[in-house]
Amino acid sequence: MILVFGGNGQLGRELVRAGAANAVPLVALSHAEADIAEEAAVRAAISRKKPSLVVNAAAYTKVDAAESEIEAARLGNEVGPAVLAGASAAADVPLIHISTDYVFDGSKDRAYLEDDSIAPINAYGETKAAGERAVREIAPKHLILRTSWVYGEYGQNFLKTMLKLAATRDELRVVSDQQGCPTSTADLAAAILAIAPRLEVSDNVWGTYHYAGSGVTTWYGFASRIVAEQASLTGRAPRVTPIPTTDFPTPARRPANSVLDCGKFIRVFGFGGRPWTEETDRITRDLVRAEERHVA
Repeated sequence: MILVFGGNGQLGRELVRAGAANAVPLVALSHAEADIAEEAAVRAAISRKKPSLVVNAAAYTKVDAAESEIEAARLGNEVGPAVLAGASAAADVPLIHISTDYVFDGSKDRAYLEDDSIAPINAYGETKAAGERAVREIAPKHLILRTSWVYGEYGQNFLKTMLKLAATRDELRVVSDQQGCPTSTADLAAAILAIAPRLEVSDNVWGTYHYAGSGVTTWYGFASRIVAEQASLTGRAPRVTPIPTTDFPTPARRPANSVLDCGKFIRVFGFGGRPWTEETDRITRDLVRAEERHVA
């Protein structure tokens, strides 16, 4: 049985859906049911559920707010993973920990490899990097999965924000000088469930991997795809205008290059991420149609 912490988040809810659809024994605990930063709660949950694999889908993900809410970010992204790693190691249970492209500074002119030097440029990235270090040091049986530009049907994310803006505005101004690999939570959840059996039998595949949607784009390119797909259903076609990062200042700096090289994951597990364009189109259609049914 797979035990998921962070069950109410974007990825946690997608894991629940994927587990049910594929008849995978899976239990997901929300923050209220088990705060990963509270050792007693985490150890009790693992002792009670007796999982064959633990997945940490819990995190503090408010990138800009992390600049001022550093303690909250540290609890969710550093302390919590350390607690989970300790409890998993004590129970001899493998741990999958989700991390981020934001551990890199974005200055590289090619896709990032797993062993490239990390150098986060914002508080969120710093706490995620610290969480990675804790997992590596504490849990021998760990798999760290770095991903990027996560979006999906649940929670708050870029795709859903663009859909809301497209419904009310005639122009969307979107940054065009940051590039990355949009990754759907559905694709990420499917990948986690696909590799789980090898971890559950303690196959020697431990370590750090990159997993993201295939293909590279900018936030502007991502937004343009979303707007074009929703326009085919809603008839609304606001103009999408590219702007430089300097025209959209935020509390937290963002890496200019968030592209992840996923070759290691493909070599070890035999598959890679789905094309971001296909997933973006599918999820955009599903969300627009769901909204139309709700309005009707």
